[in-house]
Amino acid sequence: MGVETEDELRELRREVIESRGLVIKTNNLVNALSADLKSIAKRQSGYERRITWNSATAYGIFVVTVLLGVKVLYDYALENRDSESGRLKNEVTQLRTERDELKRREEARGKTDTRAASLYELVKANKRSELIEQIEAAGTKETLTKTELAFFLDLAERYRNELALEAYFAGLDHVKFARWQEAATAFEQSIRIKGDATTAPSARLALAQAYRRLNRPRDAVPILSVLSENAPEKDIQAAATWELSQVEIEIQAWNDAKATLRNFLKKFPTHARNLDAQQTLAELTLKH
Repeated sequence: MGVETEDELRELRREVIESRGLVIKTNNLVNALSADLKSIAKRQSGYERRITWNSATAYGIFVVTVLLGVKVLYDYALENRDSESGRLKNEVTQLRTERDELKRREEARGKTDTRAASLYELVKANKRSELIEQIEAAGTKETLTKTELAFFLDLAERYRNELALEAYFAGLDHVKFARWQEAATAFEQSIRIKGDATTAPSARLALAQAYRRLNRPRDAVPILSVLSENAPEKDIQAAATWELSQVEIEIQAWNDAKATLRNFLKKFPTHARNLDAQQTLAELTLKH
């Protein structure tokens, strides 16, 4: 009995020792497992934290990229809109300029038509003097086309020649009846209308002669002086030189008269008044 009890106690002691060792081993394993679990949990937490930060960073980059893309698209759309707006503004400005130019041309064309019509009315009414005045008026030439202007200028030139010739012959008619004032007025008008007409030298000579008859010899001197040197026809030069000598005698410019007579004899030795010139020069030389 005693031996069996001791054996049981030893067996129990052995089992207790084994159980204790097993408990200690299990505890160590549990502690190791707990440490591993903590390490794993810590690594998992760090991993999750990194994943979270990476996700947040990726999301932030995505958002920034999207915003930049939106900004680029917005700027592009805005630039296109501004460019289109600028192009449209330029087109509007160009269209307005073209409209204003067309309006100006239309107004100018209207003025041209009105001016040409009024001038043509003067032509139909044979109002030659009025036509010449209208052609010479300020602004008239700018309101006509080149063709219209050339036509009316040629017509005005023809009218000037006609009126100058008519005034010259009217002066000659007055001379026939010794109406010297009317003659002088007609000759002045002829010269004023067209100073380079073919009858202008004759009109100037006749005017100087009319001045002489009107007791205005000094007004005749400059006219005769020019004609005696520059008249296109020799007969007019000779007549002007002789008339000049007579006017200078009348105003008692003796030396000028003698010089003019000598010039007359030198330039026109075969003239019909040659003997009169010699006699007059001799008398002036003797007396003055």
